[in-house]
Amino acid sequence: MPALASHRKPRSRVRTTTPAVGLTTAALAGVTLLSTQSATAAPSAPKPSIEDVQKKVDDLYRQAGTATQQYNKAKEASATQRGKVDALLEDVAERADRLNEARRTLGNYAAAQYRTGSIAPTATFFLADDPQSYFDQNQLMNRMTAQQQKAVTDFRTQQAAAAKKRTEATKSLETLTESQATLRTSKQAVQKKLGEARAMLSKLTAEEKARLAALEREKEAEAKRKAEELARRQAAAKAEADRKAEEAAKQAGSTGGTGTGTGTGTGAGTGSDTSATTKAEKVLAFARDQIGKPYVWGATGPSSYDCSGLTQAAWKAAGVDIPRTTWDQVKIGTRIATADLQPGDLVFFYDDISHVGIYKGDGMMIHAPKPGANVREESIYYMPIYGSVRPA
Repeated sequence: MPALASHRKPRSRVRTTTPAVGLTTAALAGVTLLSTQSATAAPSAPKPSIEDVQKKVDDLYRQAGTATQQYNKAKEASATQRGKVDALLEDVAERADRLNEARRTLGNYAAAQYRTGSIAPTATFFLADDPQSYFDQNQLMNRMTAQQQKAVTDFRTQQAAAAKKRTEATKSLETLTESQATLRTSKQAVQKKLGEARAMLSKLTAEEKARLAALEREKEAEAKRKAEELARRQAAAKAEADRKAEEAAKQAGSTGGTGTGTGTGTGAGTGSDTSATTKAEKVLAFARDQIGKPYVWGATGPSSYDCSGLTQAAWKAAGVDIPRTTWDQVKIGTRIATADLQPGDLVFFYDDISHVGIYKGDGMMIHAPKPGANVREESIYYMPIYGSVRPA
């Protein structure tokens, strides 16, 4: 009898060693691959050159200058609006007093009529929930005395005027709130830009700071060279103008016109020139006295200044009031070409007109440069020139 096949399934052997070795190898390979990818996927950014740092820092200071002018504008608007609000509130208070006086007059009439034992039209009008609708009844006016009618008219006039002024004051307060919000935003923008510039400079090594200082000296030297060139051109132009004036005077003398007319004309011109020169001298005298004082954004003196604060204060010392911001200062007076600059003129810089200085002569100016620096003399070519004006 043939043997029966076994119904038991053969026991499979469990392999434990080889798969473990394979898994470990795969894991190690994966870690190695990831490590390699991490090392190559995110290389560190190259460190900016000193020239790039200089350009970036200068740009941040320029942006801070722009934000400073925005701050100055908002501050001036806020102060102006505060004055309007205060005046309106004072007016509202005065009108409220007059309204109360008119109300007391009507009350006196109502009380007198009440004491007589009847409620007369004046009292009814004063005590009504809707005096206007009652007042519109023509018969009421016919029954009132002239004095009572005047009292009612005065009350209505004062009431309407007070309501109008209260509305104006409310709108003015809203505008003031907006100005103050702009002021805060501008202040934060200035602080942010200055903080970024300081952070960038703080990361420089001693060697990099020395290189940055060297670049700054090179920039100053080039600006000074251009100023000297302008001074030579201006001196040559003045000499030529003087020569032509002398020739014209000789020709006038040779024609026999010892000329009262010529003398008078010269005198008038000299007087005008002298007045302008006197103002310019006062402007420069004031500006020189501020040299060494620190730049502080938003400052108008006397211990510190920003750029437009200095120019405003200098011209005020000469008896001329000019606006607060560079954006408004550039709109006043007469536009002047760089070649025709005279002492006291205002020179503006950058396309956004965010900086200004006072022309001193010979291609130089006095200005409040930037945070961390003091009021000083410097070439007008240190920054890109936008344009110039002669305030008076």
